[in-house]
Amino acid sequence: MPAASADLSKRLFPDELWRLVAPFLPSFAARPQGGGTAPRDQRAVFTAVVYVLTSGCAWRHLPPTFGTSSATAHRRFMVWTEVGLWRRLHRAVLDELGVRGEVDWTSAIVDAASVRRKGGSPTGPNPVDRGKKGSKLHVLSNAQGIPLAVAVSGANMHDSLALKPLILGIPAVRSRRGPRRRRPAKPRADKAYFSAEHLIWLRERGLVTRIARPGIESGERLGRHRWKIERSIAWLFGYRRLTVRYERKGSHFLAFLGLAAALTCYKKLAKRAA
Repeated sequence: MPAASADLSKRLFPDELWRLVAPFLPSFAARPQGGGTAPRDQRAVFTAVVYVLTSGCAWRHLPPTFGTSSATAHRRFMVWTEVGLWRRLHRAVLDELGVRGEVDWTSAIVDAASVRRKGGSPTGPNPVDRGKKGSKLHVLSNAQGIPLAVAVSGANMHDSLALKPLILGIPAVRSRRGPRRRRPAKPRADKAYFSAEHLIWLRERGLVTRIARPGIESGERLGRHRWKIERSIAWLFGYRRLTVRYERKGSHFLAFLGLAAALTCYKKLAKRAA
């Protein structure tokens, strides 16, 4: 591999991240009858997937410098999606942050953002984009803007319907001391998420809510906390494959979102370690 390509691979997929990823990758099973194609280097293929996510390029435009074909990278991406690699990787990075005391549980912030689509489902008419088909990214971050849970829906799904799945989707994260933790002290959201049912449901779980009440409080109830979730979503949209929905299967688009969330958390981890 040329030096320039090697440097790019190191930036996209450093050694420390590989240490976290490697245990979760399914091993290659050789054909009992022999023959076939020799297995590709797992790290090279994973780096190619990260490149597609980061650059937003089509699979068929994947540069050959990564040492794997676009067909192999895409096929391996689908296999890894089926075995739940991205969610496990996201949790592993959060665990590393947790044991270092870098996960702030004082609050959690929820918001969503719409993206146009070129195909696939789940999609729906986007009410803020002249009814064009699209998808919606739902993100729950902690007080620092670190994404803890993500989801995908059609663009016409009301934001409030994602609140419960996001809260329930927070993984149990390791702590510096004591048991794993998955419960933020104060979920925060704008008035789109307000309902009496949500308030009761959250109180039953011992969560103190900070959600604006429609007709009573301004939609700016998030106040000084809003920029944190907006920054978190901006970090995710920095991965260009998420800015337009190309994937036909919703599970594949969610896979890219999960990988982006894991990489966003890893950057926080790497910054603290530097």
